[in-house]
Amino acid sequence: MRTKTGIFVLAAGAAVVLLQACERSLPSQQSDGGLAAVQTLSLDLCTPAGGNFTVESSNPFFPLPVGRVWVYDGDEGGVPVHLEIEVLQRTERVAGVTTRIVEEREWQGGELIELSHNFYAQAGDGTVCYFGEEVDIYEGGQVVSHEGAWRADDPGNRPGIIMPAEPRTKVRFQMESAPGIAEDEGTIVGTGPVVVPAGRFTETIKVREFNPLDGGKGTKVFAAGVGLVVDGPVALVSY
Repeated sequence: MRTKTGIFVLAAGAAVVLLQACERSLPSQQSDGGLAAVQTLSLDLCTPAGGNFTVESSNPFFPLPVGRVWVYDGDEGGVPVHLEIEVLQRTERVAGVTTRIVEEREWQGGELIELSHNFYAQAGDGTVCYFGEEVDIYEGGQVVSHEGAWRADDPGNRPGIIMPAEPRTKVRFQMESAPGIAEDEGTIVGTGPVVVPAGRFTETIKVREFNPLDGGKGTKVFAAGVGLVVDGPVALVSY
């Protein structure tokens, strides 16, 4: 899963990503009192022992059709960023569960910097669960690191929740559960229309992400029937 430390300011060539409508409809930064009302989902929703997993996703905010490709562009610190996500035909057995492999490729300044294979499966109640990822970090065309890689079947790890069965505001969920390696969490903070180069989407959810390991923060926006449309500094161009 792509690192979430980008800013929520986007531009793709002449097409400016317009998020004002979405921002007006979303709650402002909450005080501690507001956060106290947040519901935290249990990772038991994704426990492998629960069974009834499928590599098909009926969750409208996180579709997994084989062959689907999403393309994103943006700018971070003056450097062009390009991201491509593809649902592969391949599957991977993790913690006794067959998962769908989703490949992500990210370029900065025209240079490939990361390639990852992410493992997802949908639980019986419609929750999409995250079973880990393989990561190759590149510099100068060479793999230099596998930082952030984890699997739910490694000792001490558990599958995370990548998308709740019923996404709604003030719901928090642990996206990754690999202590000391990957512990990102997400909170749904609002809904509202979003305009990106790929079009205008009215049924969306905005997820605020936090990495407790380094204090990193980010934002993602998901649209019903489409999936991810904004990821930090990049926005959906085509799918």
